[in-house]
Amino acid sequence: MNMNRNHFMQTAAIAGTMLATLKARAIENAVLSAKKNPDQLNIAVIGVGAQGRILMESCLRIPGIRFIAVCDIWNYSQRYAERYLKKYGHEVNVYEDYQEMLANETDKLDAVIVASPDWVHAEHTNACLNAGLHVYSEKEMANTLEKAASMVRTAKSTGKLLQIGHQRRSNPRYIHAVETLIHETKLIGRVTTATAQWNRAKADDIGWPAKYEMDAATLDKYGYNSMTEFRNWRWYKKYGGGPIVDLGSHQIDLFEWVWGVNPSSVIASGGTDFYKHREWYDNVMAIYEYETPEGTARAFYETQTTTGHGGFSEAFRGSEGTIEIAEVPQQGNSALREAHAPEWDNYAVQGLIKKVAAPIKQASTKNVAVDVRVTAAAGAWPLPVELTKPAHQPHLENFFNAIRYGTPLNCPAETGYETAVAVLAVNRAVATNQKITFKPSDFHV
Repeated sequence: MNMNRNHFMQTAAIAGTMLATLKARAIENAVLSAKKNPDQLNIAVIGVGAQGRILMESCLRIPGIRFIAVCDIWNYSQRYAERYLKKYGHEVNVYEDYQEMLANETDKLDAVIVASPDWVHAEHTNACLNAGLHVYSEKEMANTLEKAASMVRTAKSTGKLLQIGHQRRSNPRYIHAVETLIHETKLIGRVTTATAQWNRAKADDIGWPAKYEMDAATLDKYGYNSMTEFRNWRWYKKYGGGPIVDLGSHQIDLFEWVWGVNPSSVIASGGTDFYKHREWYDNVMAIYEYETPEGTARAFYETQTTTGHGGFSEAFRGSEGTIEIAEVPQQGNSALREAHAPEWDNYAVQGLIKKVAAPIKQASTKNVAVDVRVTAAAGAWPLPVELTKPAHQPHLENFFNAIRYGTPLNCPAETGYETAVAVLAVNRAVATNQKITFKPSDFHV
């Protein structure tokens, strides 16, 4: 009887162990098998600060995306991301060191989102690509062209996808405005000039909860001199490129998209005129020249951080009209017809623009004093395409569809690099007070 009881207990223990092992393997196999299912993608995020959280929120809205791991050097961000994802049913492993994450998680992953500070984009992206994973890297690609070029080369050598986070290139309103209205229908005629701006109100340095302050050894391990530099890295030359890179790269990228060519030159002026303790320029004004098939075109770009007046928007000005657009429709969302241009009613009938404004009428000079300096106001025709998703979601969807179905990337590494060349040159133009002239070879790796 005792022998039977002992035998039963041993058998039960073995069975319990086997059951636990089988359950663990079943979970692992389920994760691994998801990689064979194009509708299910397993992803990780490196850098879960403010921008990383925005991207996570957008990913949660996309069917078939499963978070496996998150990585950040700051405990505060780690805890936030872990708890946030858990609320939506994503149990993730949390890492401080991205190399440890790749060592433990690569076999379970399809792709990684890199949303760390600019200066380590290349390090993180190249490591993930070399591990056999596809990468979505936030813009700017890097804070130096050497690092950005290394990302292009690694993507080519590994054959893995690398999408750069210029999300306007996947925004349906921008696609409609640029591809359909400007390129295909030539609605506004020859685009001769463009303007864009991103203005922000003055703000103090970003702080941090005292109880989550990183110790000096940890900061030094990851290349930061202080918590102030870690939290405000965009203002320091070691880590970022200042507002012209952080904000301007989104919109300067549009100039190249509209004209289909890289700039031939740029001049710029700027300075640390307000925030004396910051390294990068708090205001910059730049003028680009583009040699298009139709002739020379110019674009003016402004970013400043002492007033939010005007916000952020872009305007593409042609011989027959102008398109004003912004990522937020309230900032710009219309085509403006010049008084001399052919009627646009047919475009409205086709649904390419909306007709809500009264037609332009020739001003009468009878009994009215008319200032000859004033041109007749252009009529506003709203753009009909709306974005009902968060701004980054379509760009992430494009990336995931490229993995799943081979859909072309809207901003592959080569395109992102071309923009990086144009944008990073602005700080050099300010520093040298000289006109920077580009060669076609400058834009290729």
